Amino acid sequence: MSVNSQNEYKLKSPPDDTISSVKFGPNTNQFLLVSSWDSGVRLYDVQTNTLRHKYQHNGPVLDCCFTDAVHSYSGGLDNTLKMFDFNTTTEVTVGSHNQAIRCVEYCSEVNGILSGSWDHYIKLWDPRAHVSAGSYNQGDKVYTMSVCDEKLLVGTAGRKILVWDIRNMSYTVQKRESSLKYQTRAIKCFPNKQGYVLSSIEGRVAVEYLDTNPEIQKKKYAFKCHRIKDKDGVEKIYPVNVISFHPTHNTFATGGSDGFVNIWDGFNKKRLCQFHQYHTSITSLSFSSNGSILAMGCSYFLTEDEPPAVIPENSIYIRSVTDQETKPKFVNS
Repeated sequence: MSVNSQNEYKLKSPPDDTISSVKFGPNTNQFLLVSSWDSGVRLYDVQTNTLRHKYQHNGPVLDCCFTDAVHSYSGGLDNTLKMFDFNTTTEVTVGSHNQAIRCVEYCSEVNGILSGSWDHYIKLWDPRAHVSAGSYNQGDKVYTMSVCDEKLLVGTAGRKILVWDIRNMSYTVQKRESSLKYQTRAIKCFPNKQGYVLSSIEGRVAVEYLDTNPEIQKKKYAFKCHRIKDKDGVEKIYPVNVISFHPTHNTFATGGSDGFVNIWDGFNKKRLCQFHQYHTSITSLSFSSNGSILAMGCSYFLTEDEPPAVIPENSIYIRSVTDQETKPKFVNS
């Protein structure tokens, strides 16, 4: 089912360079945090389509997150983790890594901020004291991570997947190798914590299960997506840059460098819908807290050997999504 409807719009005052992350705040369909390669982090009110706040790093920002309605954390190529308070418009430099910070996530289970870096380490930070509460070697560059309650999933260079319990980081719960042959681009845990979804640079997505029971492991699978055949029948393969889970349906959206967003029912191996093609790569996706809105960051993302003469504009689309697009269609067996 292809969806090309009028229920979406572009945010005004988008970033000036590649959008690295879009994230809705907790318990909100209104406030969206956006980080960018232009060194800025922006807070948008999507209901009034206004830019509310902006603060700067000393280099491109690769990720950001909310801890609550008024505090954000962000990190990037300046190796620095920053906290910003939108109520008082004050910022604090929380700490740093030895190399770029690639991922920033909030874990409500332990009320901690997790930063993952190309220096091979994940650090846990206490937001009340702005000090590091622990530093954990992942063995390679951290490319992507996902927090789901007490579970932390980490995808590193070398196609390694590590599973941690944030309540006890003294040992790794599981170490795995990606079932995809090429570099990991994104990882996200199912909201029901049964498994995770993994994407790679070569147009593939894998659905994996955390239970190591051989019967459960038989259910894992991978599939091709974000590929377009040209008029000569030659298939062009695109990176699957981002995965975002619907908060209640256990379905997920993928965004690729082909400019498409697909929504999948991972447990039933079905694509639920595909939106129209956007003007350039999808670099980030975020469902709002109740799953009624999907934010999409669109930016040119160095996917071709020859960049276009005119680099496409950076855009953030806000789209209302329906249960028909996002809810599993159960089949009676």
